[in-house]
Amino acid sequence: MAKTIREINEKIKRGDVVVVNAEEIIDIVAKKGASEAAEQVDIVTTGTFGPMCSSGAYFNVGHTKPKMKLGGGKVTVNDVPVYAGFAAVDLYVGATAIPDDDPRNKVYPGEFKYGGAHVIEDLVAGKNLRLSATAYGTDCYPRKKLDTLIKMKDINEAVLLNPRNCYQNYNIAVNLSGKTIYTYMGVLKSKLGNANYCSAGQLSPLLNDPHYKTLGVGTRIFLGGGEGYVYWQGTQHNPTVKRKANGVPQAPAGTLAVFGDLKQMSSKWLLGSSFLGYGVTLTVGIGIPIPILNEEIVKYTAVKDEDIFAQIVDYSEAYPQGKPESLGEANYKQLKAGSITVKGKEVPTAGLSSYSKAMEISEILKTNIKDKKFYLTESVQSIPGADSGLKFKPLAERPVK
Repeated sequence: MAKTIREINEKIKRGDVVVVNAEEIIDIVAKKGASEAAEQVDIVTTGTFGPMCSSGAYFNVGHTKPKMKLGGGKVTVNDVPVYAGFAAVDLYVGATAIPDDDPRNKVYPGEFKYGGAHVIEDLVAGKNLRLSATAYGTDCYPRKKLDTLIKMKDINEAVLLNPRNCYQNYNIAVNLSGKTIYTYMGVLKSKLGNANYCSAGQLSPLLNDPHYKTLGVGTRIFLGGGEGYVYWQGTQHNPTVKRKANGVPQAPAGTLAVFGDLKQMSSKWLLGSSFLGYGVTLTVGIGIPIPILNEEIVKYTAVKDEDIFAQIVDYSEAYPQGKPESLGEANYKQLKAGSITVKGKEVPTAGLSSYSKAMEISEILKTNIKDKKFYLTESVQSIPGADSGLKFKPLAERPVK
């Protein structure tokens, strides 16, 4: 039995497509078997909602009178520096950017109350934002200074452009040291006081398609409350890490580069987040439909939390020093139960991503497909898998001559 994306889209058009979420498919496969499930179900929807630092947005603010060349000048939005090195009025704000006068960690631990991710959230929410700029002036762009308010409805194109989102599995972070530490995995208490993880587990998109069989350049997705697309593999994409027999990686592996029309999106699904002692990040909502093209794919989508394992890593020494050390592994059923055992000690767990929000995303995507508002796309190029030869390479340090 095999289906094509074109055939599934025809079923959406006719109104007889069968769509379930990644939690529902587990019971269907258990009761009916993979073969019958693959025949009955057409699409499995997935979701994730968590912090994704490698995110940002570009937008075009339009020309002033007289005209001004922001490129090469200094530009801030709500005091957050934005990149203006493209052209006259094209700007890019990165999620982790912070104002020049932010004390950072000089007052430790820093609070990082506002940054690029908050600019994106406020822009999507329709708020007024203050744009300030200075430029050197040219014959064709004579203006040298600008101080004005901008808002989403008044600017031209606005696009969410994220180089690395939707990590396929991730570390479980702990702290072996004798002091509290502040990381992108949250606050970690001393002497194994807690363990933080960050994934939706069985709902997470890339854990339901571990070998990227249905994903590729051009795949349409739910992104930030609107529609988006995969435009490449994400940075640090590493499909060759060790995997279990079910294909699920046991460590950080695949990533996606995604983009979409920011004007369609919602501040409910794009949230500026401040991590104490670390910095600013953007919490992003992503949902990906997995077309059930054959029996192999439906088996992957039936993955359960107890089948997904992640490495327990010390963020006080091993991680910051780049040491490939693991304190063991735990599965997501254990993590979600509230505690795991590390070095003989019971350690309380907490998730940085929201399972309930991930479920909500998968349900929104399911409804939109059933209502004929969301159709699948055929990718024009696949995402590199383990057999591609692609592997993440760390920075090679060379002596400076």
